[in-house]
Amino acid sequence: MEGQKYTISIAHLYPKLLNLYGDMGNIITLLKRCEWRGIQVYFEQINIGDNIKSHDLYFIGGGQDKQQEEVAAELYSRKDELNAQMNDGAVFLGICGGYQLFGHYYQPHDKDKLKGISLLDAYTVAGKKRFIGNVTVKTDFLQLNTLVGFENHSGLTYLQGETKPLGIVSVGNGNNAKDGFEGARYKNVFGTYLHGSLLPKNPHFADYLIELALEKRYGEKIKLNSLDDKLELDTHNSLIGKAY
Repeated sequence: MEGQKYTISIAHLYPKLLNLYGDMGNIITLLKRCEWRGIQVYFEQINIGDNIKSHDLYFIGGGQDKQQEEVAAELYSRKDELNAQMNDGAVFLGICGGYQLFGHYYQPHDKDKLKGISLLDAYTVAGKKRFIGNVTVKTDFLQLNTLVGFENHSGLTYLQGETKPLGIVSVGNGNNAKDGFEGARYKNVFGTYLHGSLLPKNPHFADYLIELALEKRYGEKIKLNSLDDKLELDTHNSLIGKAY
């Protein structure tokens, strides 16, 4: 991408309600890694009642059940337009509660089912045990094939159909502590339980998302310039295989 100016647009969905455990760090990472390469970013925060414009990349974080309830109905009212964006190649990253709402539904213990927007063929039910700790995941779509992060959830997520896991858990519990899967992906939609936050510890995944967003906008694959990621990768490598 030497010598050419690029632009992408990024939307942060409902940051006032879904923003647990450092999730804002994912947005900061995307913005800075674009800035360091001279990529211009149009950035928008979308809150309850705001219209959702067309963007190249959408991010949504995690929250407690109460905050999920507040977001779910609003998000569901945007289901058709967000599915249209997905089918047009837009990139989506959902963390924890946001990940759950990317599926068909989340069923709490003693409350009404929260409808999701079905970007992913998946569903979530409340479990009895809380999963807390570091996670290491092996992927099959990233050149550096490990992801690390921190899970803190009791929801049990199950994947169906053409939706694939983000990766296979080598340390931690992942989606449900049964099938060995962590997260989900379909087209350019990615969901995961990894907080901590995810992208600062996994700069290779951040760059993968940026490249997908550029491809959505320009209709061709664009290879990003390398950055000095020694600090980030040292942090990443130090967490591989560590449960706590």
